[in-house]
Amino acid sequence: MSFVQDALLMLALLFILALGAGVLVLLVLFVTDRLQTGDAIRRNYPVIGRFRHLFTGLGEFFRQYFFAMDREELPFNRAQRGWVENATKGKGNTIAFGSTRNLNVPGTPIFVNAVFPPLDDQFSATQPMQIGPTAAIPYNAKSIFNISGMSYGAISRPAVEALSRGAAKAGVWLNTGEGGLSPYHLTGACDIVYQIGTAKYGVRDAHGNLDDDRLRKLSEHPQIRMFELKLAQGAKPGKGGILPGEKVNAEIAEIRGIPLGRDSVSPNRHLDIGNFDELLDVVGHIREVTGKPCGFKTVIGSSDAWEDLFALIKARGDDSAPDFIAIDGGEGGTGAAPMPLMDLVGMPLREALLRMVDLRDQHGLKDRIRIIASGKLVNPGDVAMAICAGADFVTSARGFMFSLGCIQALKCNRNTCPTGITTHDPYLQRGLVVEDKFEKVANYATSIIKEVEMIAHSVGVAEPRLMRRRHVRLVQEDGTSTPLNKIRPSFNAPPA
Repeated sequence: MSFVQDALLMLALLFILALGAGVLVLLVLFVTDRLQTGDAIRRNYPVIGRFRHLFTGLGEFFRQYFFAMDREELPFNRAQRGWVENATKGKGNTIAFGSTRNLNVPGTPIFVNAVFPPLDDQFSATQPMQIGPTAAIPYNAKSIFNISGMSYGAISRPAVEALSRGAAKAGVWLNTGEGGLSPYHLTGACDIVYQIGTAKYGVRDAHGNLDDDRLRKLSEHPQIRMFELKLAQGAKPGKGGILPGEKVNAEIAEIRGIPLGRDSVSPNRHLDIGNFDELLDVVGHIREVTGKPCGFKTVIGSSDAWEDLFALIKARGDDSAPDFIAIDGGEGGTGAAPMPLMDLVGMPLREALLRMVDLRDQHGLKDRIRIIASGKLVNPGDVAMAICAGADFVTSARGFMFSLGCIQALKCNRNTCPTGITTHDPYLQRGLVVEDKFEKVANYATSIIKEVEMIAHSVGVAEPRLMRRRHVRLVQEDGTSTPLNKIRPSFNAPPA
C-alpha cells in the first residue's frame, strides 16, 4: 500500500507542478500581451486573443483538407491536383459515376466530339515540330507539352535533378528558368531551353551586360537546344527579383556569374532592350552567336502595343523574327511576388493567347514564329484548350511541381516547403527522393500528352495540332455554349 500511496503522492506533486507551471506561463503571456502595442486584439484580450492568429493559420489547412469542395479551392483545386497525382502513378486516370465539374460555369470549355470520329487505326502520334528554321541548328521539338522555367535556387537540387531525368524519359524539354545552368539540369541528358532573365545570370559580364563568350560556351552544350529571353513572367510583370546574399553560396555565385554572398537584384526589364527594334536586335544577336533558335517570354497587358512588333518584323524581313513567343498568363506563377502584381496585373492566358496568335497569323508568320502557352495549364483539358486557341506548344511549371509531390502548402516564398521542392533545408529535401520522383515526372508528362491526343481523336482529328477553335465551345452567362471560333474568329489557314 505504501508503494501505491507514494505513487499517488508523486502524481499529485507532478500535477501541482504542471498546474503551477501552466499558471505561470499564462501569467507571462497575459502580461506580455497587455504591455505590447503592436496587436490591438492581444492587448485588449490577453492570451485568448492569440487564438485568432492560430485559427487564421489553421484555416488554410482545414479548408484544403476538410471544407473546400473538390472544385472550389484556388489557385488549383483538389480535382486538378488529384488528376496529376493519379497521372504520376502511370496506372490510368479514369473516374466513375459522372463528372463533378459544374458545366454551367461561364467560360467552361466543352470539346465538340465528332459524329463519326476516326477509327483506331487512323489516329497518329503527335509529330515533332521544327523551331527556328533560319538558325544554324534548328530544334525539332518532340513534345507538345514541356516543363516551364523554374530556376535552380527557386527550387531545390533534388527537384531539378528529378525534372531533368523525368524530362529525358518522357522526351520533353526542360526550361532552366532565369537562374542559369546548373549541373543538376544536365543530370538526365534532356533537351534544355536556356532562359535569360533581366539580370542575365550565367551569360553576364561583371557589369551585368550580355557576355558573348559565356553565351558561346553555353551553346556548345548539345543539350541546350534554344535560348529564351524572359521579358516578363505571370507572377510579377514589370518587377525584377531579389536573390538574398545569404542564398548566394559559392555554387550559386559561379552558376549565375555574380559576387559571392551579396544580394543580387534583377532589373525590372532588360537594360539593353527598350523598344521592339532593340528586342529584335538582341534576339538576332543571340541566334547568331549561339547558332540556335531564340525567342522570348512575356505577359500581355494589351495586344495593341504588340501590333508594332509584327509590323516591324514584316518591315525588316521574316528572318528578323523571334523563333518563338512564349505567352504567360497574368494569373501568377511559381515565383514569389507582391500580391497586387500576382492578382491584378497582366492579361489572363486565355485572352492573351488568342490575341497573340491572331497578330502572328494576320501578318503571315504562322510557319515562322511558334507560339508557346504557359500559365495554370496542368490538366489535359487546359492543354487541349490552348492548342485549339492556336498554341503550338504548352509548358507548365506548377503541374510538374505537383508531379514532384507539391501539396500546395503555399510556402514557395519561404524556406519551409514541406515536400522539399522549394527549400534548401537539407532535412526537408530528404523527402524528395529523385529515384522515385523522376518516374512520376515522366508519367505525368506522358499522361498529359496521351489524354490530349485522346481529346483530339474525340473531336475528329488525327493529332492535337489539327484541332481548331471550332472544336471547343465556351459556356456563356445564360448557360448555353458558343463555339470559340464564333467568339473570336481565327486568322489561320482554312481548317484541316
